[in-house]
Amino acid sequence: MRAEVGRISRITVCTRPFRAAGPRIEVEMVGDKRVVHNYGHGGAGWSLSWGSAALARDLALQGGPGACAVVGCGVLGLTSAIQILRSGCPTTIYAAEPAPFTRSVRATGVWSPDSRLAASDAVSGDFGSRWEGMARQSWYQHMNFVGLAGEPVSVMDQYSLFALQGRGRAVGPVPSPGRVPFVRYQDRLAGLGSVSRPLARSDHRFPVSAARVAPRLTFNVSEYAQQLLNLFQGEGGRLVIRRFNHPSEFGDLSEPVVVNCTGYGARALFGDISLVPIRGQITWLVAQPEVTYSLNYNAVTMIPRPMGIIVQAQGASSMVGYGLDDETPDWSEAESAVAELATLFV
Repeated sequence: MRAEVGRISRITVCTRPFRAAGPRIEVEMVGDKRVVHNYGHGGAGWSLSWGSAALARDLALQGGPGACAVVGCGVLGLTSAIQILRSGCPTTIYAAEPAPFTRSVRATGVWSPDSRLAASDAVSGDFGSRWEGMARQSWYQHMNFVGLAGEPVSVMDQYSLFALQGRGRAVGPVPSPGRVPFVRYQDRLAGLGSVSRPLARSDHRFPVSAARVAPRLTFNVSEYAQQLLNLFQGEGGRLVIRRFNHPSEFGDLSEPVVVNCTGYGARALFGDISLVPIRGQITWLVAQPEVTYSLNYNAVTMIPRPMGIIVQAQGASSMVGYGLDDETPDWSEAESAVAELATLFV
């Protein structure tokens, strides 16, 4: 891999929508509209998308026969719309931006179903079981896209590398003050994916003290989002570009049911102050098709995609980016992350 600052092609910033109580998947009446909320998935939106959308679909269809509107064209909006449409309900997506321009396509794009999803001291007693159902259903749906043209979903080797003595420092932004007890549920997903295995020094070429490897589900998010939009429209769904500034504007729609999949945008649209932004920055290097694995090293993640190589500095704890909604690219963060990776390829 050519980890060179001169190969940085762009920097993108994503705002993850965290809710301490976990995703909001419930019904609210707004005027005469039955509004089904499906937002607030933190860093697990792509991972939980199909399972969460199935719950939203079931709530939407409880409203009886008739057309359905889905607000938002990110991954939650697309998967919700597809599942509602396939249930025989005419469905229209209303969105300020089509799929390639939503916050969803600025996500890291890995299988991370419990990543900064909720706080253990704020979730309901049955949340873990509901989460497991969403995660398992999503996993099997994602696997249907493995091997398709454009590589929307792939399984690649991910190396976890451990620094030599004296170099074990986390790279990335300083964590925000405080501590949130983020839920950890991965042990509930036995049977999904593969367990990592240690590598002997002769099995790799990295200058590190130890290494492990495991296959990991990875999303080529821009291609995946486009394919989902194509599926939706190809099966008869409509996309209408429209921005909503207040829930009362839902009253202008002809559809009796509205599924709200606006992500972090729900904070402004619905005044949901329980949504907390978590900032995440991605540095993009020029693509190298010959790089076919991902890695983590000193809190820096590298993931290759057809459109470029992702480099992301995770920092010393899960509190990095917590409470920050500034989407201005940070060049120094980008440089330090790339420079840290460069030490692996001398």
